[in-house]
Amino acid sequence: MTDPVTRRTEQAMLGGGCFWCLEAVFLDLRGVSRVVSGYAGGHVPNPTYEQVCAGRTGHAEVVQVTFDPAEIGYADLLRVFFTIHDPTTPDRQGNDVGPQYRSIILVHSEEQRRIAEDVMREIADTGIWGGPIVTEIEPLGQFYPAEVYHQNYFANNPSTGYCRAVVAPKVAKFRKAFAEKLRAPPPVQPTAAVR
Repeated sequence: MTDPVTRRTEQAMLGGGCFWCLEAVFLDLRGVSRVVSGYAGGHVPNPTYEQVCAGRTGHAEVVQVTFDPAEIGYADLLRVFFTIHDPTTPDRQGNDVGPQYRSIILVHSEEQRRIAEDVMREIADTGIWGGPIVTEIEPLGQFYPAEVYHQNYFANNPSTGYCRAVVAPKVAKFRKAFAEKLRAPPPVQPTAAVR
């Protein structure tokens, strides 16, 4: 086992619809130490949730996933990502419509870009989605953490209508498909001190 003091972590930046869904799933993965919901891929500095939802800032709702590559690789994170959202619908996930819900991978390096392109081809070749994948791959610019109430949203609000109807089924699908990669028990993140 790697010494936690010397453990090297990396980050992935992924957008695939509402960040509440992605955050809940990635927090369940063994090897993931932190997930922060936020905004990236846009042109307005320090956007608010309301501005992003209006669809005029260019930002996507994303999650910043901090992970230990000795426990889970970037390619495996992307395989989970392509399983838990529909990468064939531009600017849409289910009833959530707008550019903030687009499928996007914001890469930190050329190596991440190469891996993302390889995994996207792999997923397309399986034909599981029945249509062309429209996921954007872009270099990461500025990431803005979302407001505190968005962090750890599913764990803090499991009985809301959206969480019961949308987030919970995605989490259940993920847990069934990736049972061997689950951590036990799921972590509870502090919701303060994100900014």
